[in-house]
Amino acid sequence: MPTPATNFAPGPAPLPSLSDAFPRYEQFDPAVPIYCVTSDRPGCLHRFFDTSPISPSGRYLAVFGFRDERRYPEPGEAGDIVLVDLQTAEHRVVAETRGWEPQMGANLNWGGDDHALFFNDVDTATWDAFAVKLDPLRGTTERMQGPVYHASPDGCWLAASNPKTMRRTQGGYGVVVPDDLVPRHVGEIEDDGVWLTDTNTGQAKVIVSSAELMRVADSPNLDAPDAFEVYGFHSKFSPCGAKLLCTTRWCRHEPEPAFGMHGGRKDLRYTVFTMDLDTEAPDADGFPTIKNLRPTIPDSEWEKGGHHVNWFPDSTELSANIALQRDAMRFVRCNLDGSGLREVVPGVVGSGHPTVHPTADHFLTDSYVHEGVSFGDGTVPLRWVDMTTGQERLIARVCAKSPEGGVLRVDPHPAWDRSWTHFAFNGYVDGTRRVFVADMRELLG
Repeated sequence: MPTPATNFAPGPAPLPSLSDAFPRYEQFDPAVPIYCVTSDRPGCLHRFFDTSPISPSGRYLAVFGFRDERRYPEPGEAGDIVLVDLQTAEHRVVAETRGWEPQMGANLNWGGDDHALFFNDVDTATWDAFAVKLDPLRGTTERMQGPVYHASPDGCWLAASNPKTMRRTQGGYGVVVPDDLVPRHVGEIEDDGVWLTDTNTGQAKVIVSSAELMRVADSPNLDAPDAFEVYGFHSKFSPCGAKLLCTTRWCRHEPEPAFGMHGGRKDLRYTVFTMDLDTEAPDADGFPTIKNLRPTIPDSEWEKGGHHVNWFPDSTELSANIALQRDAMRFVRCNLDGSGLREVVPGVVGSGHPTVHPTADHFLTDSYVHEGVSFGDGTVPLRWVDMTTGQERLIARVCAKSPEGGVLRVDPHPAWDRSWTHFAFNGYVDGTRRVFVADMRELLG
């Protein structure tokens, strides 16, 4: 039975496309209208701060639904793909999946229109991980050869590192298979790295190997590559779709296999790479040619302390949170060749999962419950920061602390829709995970 939504007040919604059946979120007096769009379905989350759960037309919302949100999943355990109609407030389960973890769910990504929704699944007979292309309106599915972490804006390509190995460094972001079937990537790995999948054919290939990334990284910590384990993590297309960033982590090889090394291994290193995707000059398999592969933010910067890289809207710069002076985290920017790494707004503390608005005059972010801008009671801010003056406005305050914590924490992950007038975020309200939509049109003018 749905958990009662006791902390909400009735609409009406200001959007013609948003049903007035969605209850308002009014805790802590939000600065903009906010609606709970999963009030009838407990245990839901949307994917990440760089991926909108709202469909290209704005009609639908796709979220992951837990069947048991209190514990980490066992290999082969199923979760639900839930479609919410934003006009009628109706929701329905459109698919199930065994390819998920608690932070990102099944890595749901919309394609170029409302008939293409991508997510990960796992074949429990072989324990292979793969992406599914679902038409949630017609109910048809197509199995892709490769996995999905991020879809290109037009939905023609899927990018991902190996989702089975992600929990070697950090749990929550890939898929769960039996521990003894999680590969160990020791030394120069040529047959794994960044995967690209052609969603028209379903075919996939490694477009940049882990070995090539480590050769480009040119890190002094890689003096003996065979002594290191190397694992991929984030993959993100640029807003223009013609570039890709990927993040790679590596550490010294130890005899015993490890999981969840992030935060526990002092020797774990981290580099963000960017590359151009030349679709006008494809390779022999029809995949984009990779050009200008470079370590845009090297491990020498990340080891100062930092997290959550993203693209600027014009695809020419990256943003991130980095403690440049080894003190407080700052919101930073840099060029794709690595030059110009600097604070976006001097003195403004970075936090959470920041995204620059296309107007390029504000950024939106949240906070972890342990970061200094949080409220200390399990609630965190949704921050709207002027990139010229540093002036900050509190958009909303929401609980982001689940009883379980750790990999089962609830990060808001504020993510803009494709019109850049609304954003979705997660919260832990009334004893369960819920998804909200905030209407920013009044502030945007």
